Amino acid sequence: MTDPLLFTLAVLAVLATPGPTNTLLATSGAMVGLRRSLALVPAEAAGYCIAILTLGLVLGPVMAGQPLLAAALRAAVGAYLLVLAWRLWRRGAKEVVGAVAGLVRPGQLFVTTLLNPKAIVFALGILPFGKVPVLPYMLGFVALLASVAVCWIGLGAVLGQAAARRGIAGVVPRVGATAVAGFGVLLLVGPLLR
Repeated sequence: MTDPLLFTLAVLAVLATPGPTNTLLATSGAMVGLRRSLALVPAEAAGYCIAILTLGLVLGPVMAGQPLLAAALRAAVGAYLLVLAWRLWRRGAKEVVGAVAGLVRPGQLFVTTLLNPKAIVFALGILPFGKVPVLPYMLGFVALLASVAVCWIGLGAVLGQAAARRGIAGVVPRVGATAVAGFGVLLLVGPLLR
């Protein structure tokens, strides 16, 4: 996709779609606010850039001829998301009560983003690998990513404040955990439903 307008619209459409990374960004915004959650944006950018470059330059061509490799990668991502959801669920109420630290850590967000299936869409369908120099598109991607990430964090912060005013702040990490688990289950059982 070499047309700048179409590229921008496609990137925004995929990045704005709810998914595990966006769920974690919103959960962090709800739990610790916008400012403290901004430290997650570089972790998301690094995760996507590494995944996209690896897929676009190395794994994409290999996976095209190896459907079992693609299925194994999908299963690994689904399993990771279920483990992450379980941890988020278990730690959520404790962290709300203690308010010690951010529930979502940059390392968790990095790994979740690195394994995010959206990276496959970016690498194999949106970024123009092999057609034109990809660096300007990667830089544009990172700029769009940062703006969408701030929006998800901001949405989470607004919802978190509303939950706190109603005395139900402890439910926020559980909602996030449920959403992340849902994405994990979809990855694991999706191929069976076809």
